[in-house]
Amino acid sequence: MALPAFLPDDLSYHVRGAYFESCNCEAICPCRMIGGVRGGRSTYGICYGVLSWLIRDGSVGEVDVSGLAAVLVSRYDDDEPGSPWTIVLHVDRKGDDAQRAALETLFLDGLRNLPWIRKARHLIGVRVSEIEIEGPRISVGSTISVRATRAVETEQPVACGIPGYERTGRELYADEFVVDDDPFAWELSGNCAYESDFDYASA
Repeated sequence: MALPAFLPDDLSYHVRGAYFESCNCEAICPCRMIGGVRGGRSTYGICYGVLSWLIRDGSVGEVDVSGLAAVLVSRYDDDEPGSPWTIVLHVDRKGDDAQRAALETLFLDGLRNLPWIRKARHLIGVRVSEIEIEGPRISVGSTISVRATRAVETEQPVACGIPGYERTGRELYADEFVVDDDPFAWELSGNCAYESDFDYASA
């Protein structure tokens, strides 16, 4: 997949839309900011999850990526030095080559405040996939299915660092959290999930 004709240092972007994720932590995920207090370690010390972005409108450089999606499958160990993330990035098959390359650049190099970009990581690969995201539901081909319908009752505002702590969202319990996406494989329910919106813009 060819990268678009700009370098990450020169990357301009503004994308906004819907964010949804689920991981193996117990709800409310201890990584969240709850009532204005930042979180810490994952529930079990090893966190694995699926993060998704549905871009309602926006562009990366001169490439319009409105209506496209990206999904990141990840794993990290709190006790591994530097806790690098091991990741697979799925980019939307509905995009053309330039659009998919723009998504790859944005989610692997452009958003430098995100943990798998600002520190060491193990990139397994970038995969072009059929992605469907509708509310708190993700489907990536036949390999990933995540769904959440039950909200966690709390009076505290809950925020996640991926869409940004300045944006509050809704914590949920996952009804289904199934991944068979080499080298990742798991099947859980009742674990945490989270939905919010995002609005990422370059300086």
